[in-house]
Amino acid sequence: MVTSGSLNSPAVRTLLSEARLAGDWVLDPSRSKVELHTRHTWGLLPVEGVFREVSGLGAVSPAGEVSGTLLVAAASVDTKNKKRDDHLRSDDFFDVSNYPHITFAVERVTPNSDAVIVTGRLRVRDRTRPLELPVRVSRLGDDELVIDGEARINRADFGLTWNLLGAASLKSTIAVHAVFNRR
Repeated sequence: MVTSGSLNSPAVRTLLSEARLAGDWVLDPSRSKVELHTRHTWGLLPVEGVFREVSGLGAVSPAGEVSGTLLVAAASVDTKNKKRDDHLRSDDFFDVSNYPHITFAVERVTPNSDAVIVTGRLRVRDRTRPLELPVRVSRLGDDELVIDGEARINRADFGLTWNLLGAASLKSTIAVHAVFNRR
């Protein structure tokens, strides 16, 4: 058993190359979360939210190739403001009746000298864009990994351009805390 703690990039590279992470992994939704951070009222007020429903699967091949999917229920957005949450669910933003999920499809994981980078494709509504997510990896045991990362996105890249009087920022930060268990 490996003791808990954050893994540096060379340690992640070693675990992948030695096939010690090989296998199928499933996201623990009760211990994982996806958060949204942005600013409103011309940058004066922070807006924070969490998506209450997330799921995901991952796979690591014996050669250390990583793939997976993180699925977020768009309707589960919770900013602690019902009127705002209903507006976010509307066709001005997530359009949850037509696009119920936000999806991040992992294409590869690259440990380099500075960080571990998860590269994939983020799909919001009907638009998909590439995304690089720098992450911290922690190992809580042989069968449990924790991945924490943040990425800045421009919501206009996904067609989310509604902005009454220009009061809301188009820039947002997505924060992911994902706990994966080996199947």
